[in-house]
Amino acid sequence: MKKIGYLLFFCTNLILAQNSEEAKKKINEGIELHDAGKYDEAISKYNEALALDKDNSFALTEKAMTLESAKKYDEAIEISKRVIQLYPNEDNKTVYITYGNALDHSGKPDLALKIYDEGLKKYPNYYQLYFNKGITLFNSKKNEDAIKAFQNATKLNPNHTSSFNALAVLNSSNRIASILASSRYLALDNKTARAKGNLEAIISLMKRGVSKQGDNSISLSIDEKTLNQVNAKKKLENDFSTADMVLSMSAALDFDEKNKNKSEIEKFTDKFKTMCDALDESKKNQKGYYWEFLVPYFLEMKNKNLIEPFSNIIFLTVNNENAIEYNKKNSERINEFYNWSKNYTWK
Repeated sequence: MKKIGYLLFFCTNLILAQNSEEAKKKINEGIELHDAGKYDEAISKYNEALALDKDNSFALTEKAMTLESAKKYDEAIEISKRVIQLYPNEDNKTVYITYGNALDHSGKPDLALKIYDEGLKKYPNYYQLYFNKGITLFNSKKNEDAIKAFQNATKLNPNHTSSFNALAVLNSSNRIASILASSRYLALDNKTARAKGNLEAIISLMKRGVSKQGDNSISLSIDEKTLNQVNAKKKLENDFSTADMVLSMSAALDFDEKNKNKSEIEKFTDKFKTMCDALDESKKNQKGYYWEFLVPYFLEMKNKNLIEPFSNIIFLTVNNENAIEYNKKNSERINEFYNWSKNYTWK
């Protein structure tokens, strides 16, 4: 009898192991279908996997994600709940993303924020939870809270382009902050449509308040708030009033006779370096995310004489002929920039 019992136990385990392996194949097939946008077919594969291996956490997690992508939010919510209840000790950080997104997309942003926060209690170092929380906050018109969420995402993952893109947009009223966010974005991506948008935004912000009149005179307008803050004794967080004023004066030099033969990239490089010089000179006792996290990156870029290759890298975004030529002839400088940026130690 003992031999028969052992044999039955062995056979049962063998069948379970075979089912688990077959289920894994079905799940991988489902993932491929999901990536191809064939959501219904992907869901069918996950169901086949679950028929072989009931409550398989991998299958349930992927099914919830596909249901959310297919806009079947109620089903995605229920399966996400189920995974968290069944497997509280497993790595469920992506499940919290799916759960929160499904709630947000079904018109329940407050519940979505609650779920993101629950996820962050368990996974405080998962940047994607902060990013998705930021999106929900932004859509709920809670911009200041959204900015903080995106900032936290970048601190956890300084290579997350979408968070820098969001910060550039949300901080457009603080043009130095916006330029810094867009510039970090472009250090990571100089090929997509979003990259082009970020470069165009920087160029526009740099020229803000500066124009050439019909009589060839230069009009320079600096807003009153910036002027007042330059002379204020008490500095606000992320106060760039000094650098902002210096940038405006630098932008006015674009129209100077001595700069008339300079290329667009050369003029950009001059303005960017002048901005960094102003940041370097006014950094003492400054506080806030931008001063403490992003400014040191760009000051090190300046000190290592890497603004020129950086400028020529980001202008590839708009297929600038001078940038194309520079990148062909200066591969060592381009590689020097990328190696430095990749290995930069974030403060």
